[in-house]
Amino acid sequence: MQREYHKWFSPNLNRDMELLVFGHAGARVLVFPTRRGRFHEYEDLGLVHALADRIENGWLQLYCVDSVDRESIYNRYASPQDRIRRHSQYEQYILNEVLPLSRLKNPQPFMISHGCSLGAYHALNIALRHPQWFGKVAAFSGRYNLSEPVAEFRGLFDDYYDEEIYFHSPNHFLPNLHDGAILDNIRRMQLVMTIGTEDPFLHSNLNLSEALWAKNVSHELYLWDGRAHQADDWQKMVQLYL
Repeated sequence: MQREYHKWFSPNLNRDMELLVFGHAGARVLVFPTRRGRFHEYEDLGLVHALADRIENGWLQLYCVDSVDRESIYNRYASPQDRIRRHSQYEQYILNEVLPLSRLKNPQPFMISHGCSLGAYHALNIALRHPQWFGKVAAFSGRYNLSEPVAEFRGLFDDYYDEEIYFHSPNHFLPNLHDGAILDNIRRMQLVMTIGTEDPFLHSNLNLSEALWAKNVSHELYLWDGRAHQADDWQKMVQLYL
Protein backbone atom coordinates (compact mmCIF):
# COMPACT_ATOMS: atom_id res chain seq x y z
CA MET A 1 0.00 0.00 0.00
CA GLN A 2 1.30 3.42 -0.96
CA ARG A 3 1.79 5.59 2.18
CA GLU A 4 2.99 9.20 2.05
CA TYR A 5 3.79 11.66 4.83
CA HIS A 6 3.37 15.39 4.15
CA LYS A 7 4.25 18.36 6.31
CA TRP A 8 4.17 22.06 5.48
CA PHE A 9 3.74 25.44 7.09
CA SER A 10 0.09 26.42 6.90
CA PRO A 11 -0.48 30.13 6.24
CA ASN A 12 -4.09 29.74 7.37
CA LEU A 13 -3.09 28.33 10.76
CA ASN A 14 0.37 29.93 11.07
CA ARG A 15 1.93 26.63 12.11
CA ASP A 16 3.22 23.38 10.64
CA MET A 17 0.57 20.82 9.75
CA GLU A 18 1.03 17.12 8.97
CA LEU A 19 -1.03 14.54 7.13
CA LEU A 20 -0.83 11.01 5.77
CA VAL A 21 -2.00 9.79 2.36
CA PHE A 22 -2.87 6.13 1.86
CA GLY A 23 -3.40 4.72 -1.63
CA HIS A 24 -2.61 5.73 -5.18
CA ALA A 25 -6.00 6.23 -6.87
CA GLY A 26 -9.77 6.12 -6.46
CA ALA A 27 -12.23 8.33 -4.64
CA ARG A 28 -10.44 10.86 -2.47
CA VAL A 29 -11.42 10.47 1.20
CA LEU A 30 -10.84 13.36 3.59
CA VAL A 31 -10.45 11.73 7.02
CA PHE A 32 -10.78 13.76 10.23
CA PRO A 33 -9.48 12.36 13.54
CA THR A 34 -11.54 11.99 16.71
CA ARG A 35 -11.47 14.47 19.59
CA ARG A 36 -7.93 15.85 19.95
CA GLY A 37 -6.73 13.06 17.65
CA ARG A 38 -3.72 13.24 15.38
CA PHE A 39 -3.20 12.60 11.69
CA HIS A 40 -1.92 9.04 12.37
CA GLU A 41 -4.89 8.03 14.54
CA TYR A 42 -6.90 6.43 11.72
CA GLU A 43 -4.00 4.09 11.04
CA ASP A 44 -3.40 3.50 14.77
CA LEU A 45 -7.05 2.45 15.29
CA GLY A 46 -6.86 -0.19 12.57
CA LEU A 47 -9.18 1.63 10.19
CA VAL A 48 -6.64 1.84 7.37
CA HIS A 49 -6.13 -1.91 7.73
CA ALA A 50 -9.91 -2.46 7.62
CA LEU A 51 -9.96 -0.71 4.21
CA ALA A 52 -6.70 -2.19 2.92
CA ASP A 53 -8.23 -4.15 0.04
CA ARG A 54 -10.08 -1.12 -1.34
CA ILE A 55 -7.04 1.11 -0.94
CA GLU A 56 -4.66 -1.35 -2.59
CA ASN A 57 -7.11 -1.94 -5.45
CA GLY A 58 -7.20 1.80 -6.21
CA TRP A 59 -10.82 2.35 -5.15
CA LEU A 60 -10.08 4.73 -2.26
CA GLN A 61 -7.30 7.18 -1.47
CA LEU A 62 -7.28 8.45 2.13
CA TYR A 63 -6.11 11.91 3.20
CA CYS A 64 -5.79 11.66 7.00
CA VAL A 65 -5.49 15.19 8.34
CA ASP A 66 -4.36 16.49 11.71
CA SER A 67 -6.61 18.49 14.02
CA VAL A 68 -6.20 21.69 16.02
CA ASP A 69 -8.98 20.86 18.49
CA ARG A 70 -6.60 21.51 21.41
CA GLU A 71 -6.11 25.06 20.11
CA SER A 72 -9.72 25.66 19.12
CA ILE A 73 -12.90 24.09 20.46
CA TYR A 74 -11.17 22.14 23.28
CA ASN A 75 -8.93 25.00 24.39
CA ARG A 76 -10.35 26.04 27.78
CA TYR A 77 -7.63 28.69 28.13
CA ALA A 78 -8.95 30.60 25.11
CA SER A 79 -12.12 32.66 25.03
CA PRO A 80 -15.11 31.06 23.25
CA GLN A 81 -14.73 33.68 20.51
CA ASP A 82 -11.10 32.67 19.94
CA ARG A 83 -12.01 28.96 19.99
CA ILE A 84 -14.52 29.27 17.17
CA ARG A 85 -12.22 31.67 15.31
CA ARG A 86 -9.41 29.10 15.40
CA HIS A 87 -11.87 26.44 14.27
CA SER A 88 -12.79 28.61 11.26
CA GLN A 89 -9.09 28.98 10.42
CA TYR A 90 -8.83 25.19 10.44
CA GLU A 91 -11.68 24.99 7.95
CA GLN A 92 -9.81 27.41 5.68
CA TYR A 93 -6.72 25.20 5.96
CA ILE A 94 -8.75 22.20 4.81
CA LEU A 95 -10.46 24.05 1.95
CA ASN A 96 -7.50 26.04 0.67
CA GLU A 97 -4.56 23.77 1.37
CA VAL A 98 -5.59 20.12 1.82
CA LEU A 99 -8.24 19.89 -0.90
CA PRO A 100 -5.95 21.49 -3.52
CA LEU A 101 -3.20 19.01 -2.59
CA SER A 102 -5.63 16.12 -3.05
CA ARG A 103 -6.73 17.42 -6.46
CA LEU A 104 -3.08 17.84 -7.51
CA LYS A 105 -2.27 14.25 -6.58
CA ASN A 106 -5.46 12.61 -7.82
CA PRO A 107 -7.70 13.83 -10.70
CA GLN A 108 -10.63 11.74 -9.44
CA PRO A 109 -13.37 14.36 -8.87
CA PHE A 110 -15.33 12.37 -6.29
CA MET A 111 -14.48 13.35 -2.72
CA ILE A 112 -15.78 11.81 0.49
CA SER A 113 -15.77 13.61 3.83
CA HIS A 114 -15.39 11.11 6.66
CA GLY A 115 -14.72 10.87 10.37
CA CYS A 116 -15.65 9.17 13.63
CA SER A 117 -16.82 10.80 16.88
CA LEU A 118 -15.71 14.47 16.74
CA GLY A 119 -14.23 13.65 13.35
CA ALA A 120 -17.79 12.95 12.21
CA TYR A 121 -18.71 16.48 13.28
CA HIS A 122 -15.85 17.92 11.27
CA ALA A 123 -16.74 15.77 8.26
CA LEU A 124 -20.44 16.61 8.22
CA ASN A 125 -20.07 20.26 9.17
CA ILE A 126 -17.64 21.12 6.37
CA ALA A 127 -19.62 19.12 3.80
CA LEU A 128 -22.92 20.82 4.67
CA ARG A 129 -21.26 24.23 4.62
CA HIS A 130 -19.38 23.60 1.35
CA PRO A 131 -21.31 20.83 -0.44
CA GLN A 132 -19.93 21.78 -3.87
CA TRP A 133 -16.66 20.01 -3.00
CA PHE A 134 -18.06 16.69 -1.77
CA GLY A 135 -19.94 13.75 -3.26
CA LYS A 136 -20.45 11.80 -0.05
CA VAL A 137 -20.29 12.09 3.73
CA ALA A 138 -19.67 9.13 6.03
CA ALA A 139 -20.11 10.35 9.61
CA PHE A 140 -19.95 7.77 12.41
CA SER A 141 -20.91 8.43 16.06
CA GLY A 142 -21.00 12.20 15.63
CA ARG A 143 -22.15 15.16 17.68
CA TYR A 144 -23.62 18.00 15.64
CA ASN A 145 -24.28 20.61 18.30
CA LEU A 146 -21.12 21.52 20.22
CA SER A 147 -22.59 24.24 22.41
CA GLU A 148 -24.94 22.12 24.55
CA PRO A 149 -23.72 19.75 27.29
CA VAL A 150 -24.81 16.13 26.83
CA ALA A 151 -24.36 13.50 29.56
CA GLU A 152 -20.67 13.62 30.61
CA PHE A 153 -19.75 15.84 27.65
CA ARG A 154 -19.65 19.55 28.40
CA GLY A 155 -20.70 22.32 26.07
CA LEU A 156 -17.61 23.61 24.32
CA PHE A 157 -18.31 27.36 24.38
CA ASP A 158 -19.11 27.98 28.07
CA ASP A 159 -22.69 29.12 27.36
CA TYR A 160 -21.38 31.74 24.91
CA TYR A 161 -23.13 31.82 21.55
CA ASP A 162 -22.75 33.94 18.43
CA GLU A 163 -23.36 33.84 14.69
CA GLU A 164 -20.09 32.03 13.93
CA ILE A 165 -20.93 29.22 16.37
CA TYR A 166 -24.42 29.03 14.86
CA PHE A 167 -23.03 28.55 11.36
CA HIS A 168 -20.74 25.78 12.63
CA SER A 169 -23.62 23.92 14.35
CA PRO A 170 -25.40 21.64 11.84
CA ASN A 171 -28.24 20.98 14.28
CA HIS A 172 -28.90 24.71 14.32
CA PHE A 173 -28.20 26.10 10.86
CA LEU A 174 -29.62 23.30 8.72
CA PRO A 175 -33.29 23.73 9.73
CA ASN A 176 -33.03 27.42 8.77
CA LEU A 177 -31.10 26.89 5.53
CA HIS A 178 -33.10 28.17 2.55
CA ASP A 179 -30.43 28.87 -0.08
CA GLY A 180 -31.61 26.85 -3.08
CA ALA A 181 -28.17 26.37 -4.64
CA ILE A 182 -26.63 25.11 -1.39
CA LEU A 183 -29.60 22.80 -0.73
CA ASP A 184 -29.41 21.40 -4.27
CA ASN A 185 -25.72 20.57 -3.72
CA ILE A 186 -26.54 18.94 -0.37
CA ARG A 187 -29.32 16.87 -2.01
CA ARG A 188 -26.79 15.68 -4.59
CA MET A 189 -24.50 14.22 -1.91
CA GLN A 190 -24.78 10.75 -0.45
CA LEU A 191 -25.12 11.22 3.31
CA VAL A 192 -24.50 8.29 5.64
CA MET A 193 -24.61 8.59 9.42
CA THR A 194 -24.35 5.97 12.14
CA ILE A 195 -24.98 6.20 15.87
CA GLY A 196 -25.41 3.77 18.74
CA THR A 197 -28.83 3.49 20.38
CA GLU A 198 -27.15 4.17 23.76
CA ASP A 199 -24.79 6.86 22.47
CA PRO A 200 -25.28 10.21 24.29
CA PHE A 201 -25.44 11.91 20.88
CA LEU A 202 -28.30 9.78 19.55
CA HIS A 203 -30.76 12.67 19.71
CA SER A 204 -28.37 15.01 17.91
CA ASN A 205 -28.35 12.50 15.04
CA LEU A 206 -32.12 11.98 15.13
CA ASN A 207 -32.71 15.73 15.11
CA LEU A 208 -30.34 16.21 12.20
CA SER A 209 -32.02 13.39 10.29
CA GLU A 210 -35.40 15.03 10.86
CA ALA A 211 -34.03 18.37 9.60
CA LEU A 212 -32.59 16.68 6.51
CA TRP A 213 -35.93 15.03 5.67
CA ALA A 214 -37.66 18.40 6.17
CA LYS A 215 -35.34 19.79 3.48
CA ASN A 216 -36.01 16.82 1.16
CA VAL A 217 -32.44 15.62 1.60
CA SER A 218 -32.24 11.86 1.14
CA HIS A 219 -29.82 10.23 3.57
CA GLU A 220 -29.11 7.08 5.53
CA LEU A 221 -29.05 6.90 9.33
CA TYR A 222 -28.06 3.54 10.77
CA LEU A 223 -28.75 2.81 14.45
CA TRP A 224 -26.36 0.34 16.04
CA ASP A 225 -27.03 -1.55 19.25
CA GLY A 226 -25.44 -0.17 22.39
CA ARG A 227 -23.03 2.75 22.42
CA ALA A 228 -21.07 1.67 19.28
CA HIS A 229 -18.46 4.38 19.83
CA GLN A 230 -15.18 2.47 19.75
CA ALA A 231 -12.56 1.55 17.17
CA ASP A 232 -13.84 -2.00 16.73
CA ASP A 233 -17.29 -0.60 15.88
CA TRP A 234 -15.81 1.85 13.36
CA GLN A 235 -13.72 -0.90 11.75
CA LYS A 236 -17.00 -2.66 10.90
CA MET A 237 -18.76 0.55 9.87
CA VAL A 238 -16.11 1.59 7.33
CA GLN A 239 -16.45 -1.77 5.61
CA LEU A 240 -20.23 -1.37 5.38
CA TYR A 241 -20.73 2.34 4.70
CA LEU A 242 -17.56 3.97 3.33
